[in-house]
Amino acid sequence: MKKIITLIVTAAFVAVNHLAVAQEKTKTVFSFEPLPYAYDALEKAIDAQTMEIHYSRHHKAYFDNFIKAIAGTDMEYMTLEEIFGSMSKFPASVRNNGGGFYNHSLFWAVMSPDGGQPSAALEKAIVSTFGSMEEFRKQFEKAGATRFGSGWAWLSVDAQGKLFISSTANQDNPLMDVVAERGTPVLGLDVWEHAYYLRYQNKRASYMEAFWQVVNWNEVNRRYQEAMGAK
Repeated sequence: MKKIITLIVTAAFVAVNHLAVAQEKTKTVFSFEPLPYAYDALEKAIDAQTMEIHYSRHHKAYFDNFIKAIAGTDMEYMTLEEIFGSMSKFPASVRNNGGGFYNHSLFWAVMSPDGGQPSAALEKAIVSTFGSMEEFRKQFEKAGATRFGSGWAWLSVDAQGKLFISSTANQDNPLMDVVAERGTPVLGLDVWEHAYYLRYQNKRASYMEAFWQVVNWNEVNRRYQEAMGAK
């Protein structure tokens, strides 16, 4: 009898404990953040009409569709990084829209009308890895130029703390377990045609060259420092 009572008490304790854990579980708050500048703030590289359409239509659609794709699933309780780390397990709707949501959020952040200069630490790492700032820009632009169709060019930090340049298709990014070269992005460039077509038409190279005028190095420096701090 004593043994039965003990088992009942133990089962009740486990059930209460599970209930407490379930109650503590909260959904991740995903939000569509406002642009950190006006639509015309980057005119020296990207026109206001392109910025408005890109942000308010393309980016907003990715966000809305991502929220719909994860509704009612365990992904509502995960961070984007956690979702990307197991992306191969999730539907294409999450991959495409979650990637589009994250990638564009990063893209807006790493641009600014006045973004400073690379930090001493970042510039040293770039020169050490690529030979010079000029060579880095050349390789970065090549990654974007050689991406067939739509996609992105990235500067990322790998698991060993080394910088690398890569390109991904569509809305993939280096955080996803479905890409060949994985790491933490610190700089990203959208090379989908809708990102540049109104001003540059099919001249992707001209768009990429102009991009350097609006890179927010202060934000890239912060992301690099954060990525290195996690190593």
